[in-house]
Order: sequence, then structure tokens, then C-alpha cells
Amino acid sequence: MTDATEEQRPEGAEPVVRDAVSAPDTDGRPRRTTRRFPRITRDTARPEGGGRAAPRDAPAPARQWPILVVLAVVGLGLLVTALDAFRLGTLLIGVALLGGAAMRWALPDVGMLAVRSRFTDMVTYGVLGLVIVLLALMAQPKPWLEIPFLDDTLHFTVRT
Repeated sequence: MTDATEEQRPEGAEPVVRDAVSAPDTDGRPRRTTRRFPRITRDTARPEGGGRAAPRDAPAPARQWPILVVLAVVGLGLLVTALDAFRLGTLLIGVALLGGAAMRWALPDVGMLAVRSRFTDMVTYGVLGLVIVLLALMAQPKPWLEIPFLDDTLHFTVRT
């Protein structure tokens, strides 16, 4: 049994696809397709900007330098925190996340630093970095940043 579109076209002519939801298969014959999403996901799309940060022939660390910079600064912050400089260490960790947000915004390709969409990554890195920096600045004793309404809130909840 031959397809109806095959019978109407002359020998050697390209197949004509008249249906909006049809597409030619690998042999060039019209095949009915659907616009529905598949039930089983076979692959995932790379995040926007998730390409290599350096050419393919560069060594692996050079291709992934943005995430390595962020991880190195976070590791340095953890080391400084372990060496009993809590405030400075946590500030380094927060600044590393803010730097990751800035790199995600400024660079077209950031390799593995790209996890989700550009906007979501920037907001996530930025908010987490800002919160960590603010908490480091407000840490007791002798905070570098005092927010008056927080002190009033603590007066009514914790202090006796």
C-alpha cells in the first residue's frame, strides 16, 4: 500500500507535505508526527550560557575557570573560617557567590557555573551571596553592621 501523497507526485520529485503536523522521515516520505511532549524525557537541554568558557582544545581547568574561581574563593573562605576568623571567612564565601552572579551576568559562556536559566542563576547566586555577607556583617560580638529594627525585634522576643 502506498501513501496518497506518493501516488500524486511524479517520479523523482520531492515529497509534498500538506498536513501542518506532518514531517518527512529519514527516507523523505511524509510521516504523521505530533506536537505533544514525549512521555519519557530522553535528553535535557543545556542551560543558556552553559557552553565552554574556553575553546575545546584548551585543558579542562581552563574550560571551566568560572566555577573553579568561585569554588577556590569559597574554599579559601572555609579555610579562613576554620582558622578562627569567622567574619572574614564568611565574607569571602558571600563575595564568591556575588562574584558568581556577576560572572553569570557578564560572560556569555560560563561552563558548569550555569545550572539553570541565566536569570535564575543570577538571582540565586546574588540572593545567597547577599544574605551571607549581611549575616557576616551582623554577626555577634561587635557587629560591623547594626540594623536598629532588628534590635527592637529581639528586645520583644528573646530578652527578658
